[in-house]
Formats: sequence, C-alpha cells, structure tokens
Amino acid sequence: MLRYLRLFVLFVHNSLQIALEYRVNFLTSLFQSVLWLLWGVLGTLVFFQFTGTLGGWTLPQALLVVGMFRIFEGLIDGIMRPNITRIVEHIQKGTLDFVLVKPVDSQFMASLRQINLMVLPDFLVGFGLIIYGLWLGQIWPTPFQLLAFLFLLACGMVIAYAIWMLLVTTAFWLVQVENVTELLTAIYETGRFPVTAYSQWLRLVLTFVIPIAFLTTFPAAALIGLLDPFYLLLAPIIAGILLLASRAFWRVGLRSYTSASS
Repeated sequence: MLRYLRLFVLFVHNSLQIALEYRVNFLTSLFQSVLWLLWGVLGTLVFFQFTGTLGGWTLPQALLVVGMFRIFEGLIDGIMRPNITRIVEHIQKGTLDFVLVKPVDSQFMASLRQINLMVLPDFLVGFGLIIYGLWLGQIWPTPFQLLAFLFLLACGMVIAYAIWMLLVTTAFWLVQVENVTELLTAIYETGRFPVTAYSQWLRLVLTFVIPIAFLTTFPAAALIGLLDPFYLLLAPIIAGILLLASRAFWRVGLRSYTSASS
C-alpha cells in the first residue's frame, strides 16, 4: 500500500512540475472555474426565484451541493478523463503492453498515471462555495459532522473512480466509449441539485443504481446535519462493492485484449 502511495505522490509531483511550466494556464483555469461556478449558482438561483426551498433545502444549503458538484467535476476532469483517453488509445493501438509489463498493478498504473493539475481551481472554488454557503446560512458543523463529511467525501471519490473504471473497461469490446462517457456526464449533471428535488423513482436511481447522490447531496447533508445515518453506513459498502466490481471487470477485459504484437 505504501509503495502505491509513493507512486501516486510521484505522479502528482511530475504533474506539478509540468503545470508550473505553464503558470498562465493555471490562472486561465481559475478564471474558467469561477465562470462555471457562477453558472451553476445562477442555475440554482433560478429555482429560488419561485420557491423558498429546493427539495427541502434552503439556498445556503443548496450552495453546498453546488460546491460538491464542482469538487467532483475537478476530480473527474483532473484524473479520470485524461486516463480514460490514454487507456482507450492504448487499447485501440494495442500498446497497453507498456503498462502490463511494468511491475505494478496494471489498473493502478493505467487509471492514475495521468493527472491534470490545471483543474485544481475547481477544488478551490468548490470548497470556497461550501464555506460561503455555511457562512451565509450561519451553519456551524460539529466535529462529528465534519468527520462524516470527510468520510463521505472519501467514499464518493472511490465511487466516482469505480464507476468511471467500469465504463472505460468496456473499451476492450466497444473500443469507442466517447458516447457512453457523454451519457455518464449528462447523468452526473443531476448532482448539481439536491437529490430530494427529483421524483421518487429518479431519487432511487441516483442513490442505488448510479449513486450520484453519494458524491454531492449526501456529503453536503452530513455537513449540515441532515443526513440519515443509514446512508453513512451504506456509503462504504457501495464504494467497496463498486471498487471490487471495477477490478474484476478490468481483469475480464484484459483477457479480451489483443496487443499490437499478437
């Protein structure tokens, strides 16, 4: 485990060196992140022009969900998309061998090697909006609520990673997965609003089928004391099941892989 942690730190360090060579790009990314954040907040404000709550959430509380949405948007664009592109290219060209021959786990190497630190502003503005929402609503989380928030944030990262790995692994058979990724991106857009704002059937889908609620709504709910403890217990179970499923599916996909030298 420590070996892989050191490797990941090395990946981040190399990406940081590359990012520092283009510092103007970082400022540009920050500007873009702020614009997208304002767009997301504007979309939320539209609903509050006609109602005092959105799915039972007040405006300050809903801003926390928007902040979580931006954080995971940064995670997806910073780690998952770059590696998905590289994995698909390897499969198409039959060059995944360069990953498979390395003395490390192939899934780890293929899915975490490329890190785009230019999306760091997404994390900054996301957490900034969360802090602003807490201040606006005069909400002061307890130590337990903060721990629950961090725990669900970690579980959400595992869930997001596993879902994207399950998706990218289909490239061993489909080769082109761009349309599928666009579909998942569209589904993820539902996480911009509290899951309670949707109909009952869609709420069930976003909780138990494609668990977007564990990425945005539930961490925000934990931070303000609105989370049902059931979901706090369920989060690591779903994260564990999806992670194991992604690893098993990856191994199945490798059996169908044909290298350029085969």
